[in-house]
Amino acid sequence: MSTNSFFAKFLRFIGILLMGLTGGFTLLGGIGTTCAALFPTKYESMTALASFQWLYILFVIAGIAIGLWGIWATIKLVKGTSDSYVMSLQALIAGVLIGGFHIYMSQMLRGKSMPVDAVVYTTVLTLAVFLILRIPFIWQGVDFGKGNTKSNLPAGGAATIMLGLMTLTIQYTMGSTHTWGGVNYAGAFNTSMTVIGVGLLLVGAGLCISVANVWERAGRLTVQGRSA
Repeated sequence: MSTNSFFAKFLRFIGILLMGLTGGFTLLGGIGTTCAALFPTKYESMTALASFQWLYILFVIAGIAIGLWGIWATIKLVKGTSDSYVMSLQALIAGVLIGGFHIYMSQMLRGKSMPVDAVVYTTVLTLAVFLILRIPFIWQGVDFGKGNTKSNLPAGGAATIMLGLMTLTIQYTMGSTHTWGGVNYAGAFNTSMTVIGVGLLLVGAGLCISVANVWERAGRLTVQGRSA
C-alpha cells in the first residue's frame, strides 16, 4: 500500500480523529471527576468515596495528564513525527489501565462508575484501531511518520471541531450522571466551556479552510502547467 494512496490517507484520518477525540474525552473526564474527588460528602451518591478521597484526587490528576498526553500525541500524528505512534500507544494504554482501575474502584464503592466507563470504552476502541493499523501490510501505507502535515491537517481540523462540539454539549450528554438535588453540575463551568468550545470550532474550521485553499491553489497551478 502506498503512503499517498487514498486508503492510507483515509486510515490516517480515522486514526488522528479517534486519537484527538479520545484525548479530549479523557481530559474532560478527568476534569469532571473533580466534584466527586474534592467534595464527596456533598453528594449522597458519592459519600462512599470519602475514605478514598486521596485516590480520586489522583484520578483527576491522572485523567487530566493522560488527556493532555493524548492531545499532544494527536498533534504529533498530524505533524507526522517519528515518535507519534509510540506516544499514542503509550497514552492509550495508560488510559485503559488507570481508567479500568477507576471503574473497578467506583463499582466496588458505589455500585456504578459512569461516565468513566464511556471514556474507557472509547480509549479501548481507539487502542484496538491503532493496533490494527500496525499490521504490516496496513502499516506500510499508514505509517504516521511518513505522512505529511498538509495531508493530515483535515483530520486535525475535524478532530478539533469534534472536540469543540463535545465541549459545547457536555452539560447535556453528561447531565444524567452529574445531576444531584436537581442541579446539573456538568454545566458548572458553562461560560468557560462555551468559550473553549467555540474557540475549538473556529480553530478546526480554520484548519479545514486553509487546507481547502492550498488544494485549490495547487489545482490551479496544475491546470496552468498543463496549459503551458
